[in-house]
Amino acid sequence: MEMPLSSRHLLSLRSVPREDIQLILDTANTFKDVLARPIKKVPTLQGKTIVNLFYESSTRTRISLELAEKRLAADTVNFSLSSSSVKKGESLKDTVNNIEAMKIDMIIIRHSAAGTPVYLTKICDAN
Repeated sequence: MEMPLSSRHLLSLRSVPREDIQLILDTANTFKDVLARPIKKVPTLQGKTIVNLFYESSTRTRISLELAEKRLAADTVNFSLSSSSVKKGESLKDTVNNIEAMKIDMIIIRHSAAGTPVYLTKICDAN
């Protein structure tokens, strides 16, 4: 199931056109049926690799996001701040460049600094 949104980045609700919001809601509604099945997987993101960069702790957000990615058949990699080179002073830009060199498809980020997702759109090619 492909969702042809008008932008490849979802940065804030204000930047999303009404038509895209409606498409997202309509698509999400179809997944209610998937959750009622014994096997809750669909091949929507099969073959895609997603890196979850969580610079802030979050149990519910991280788990719900990872569950959704797995149910959409994506391959996921969870970035752990505590065991990364960030602890040795590596910058966000260097971290993202290193991850992107591994040919990932998407980056999900949770960061306390305002504007970080917008900054990422300027320094990397991943969605």
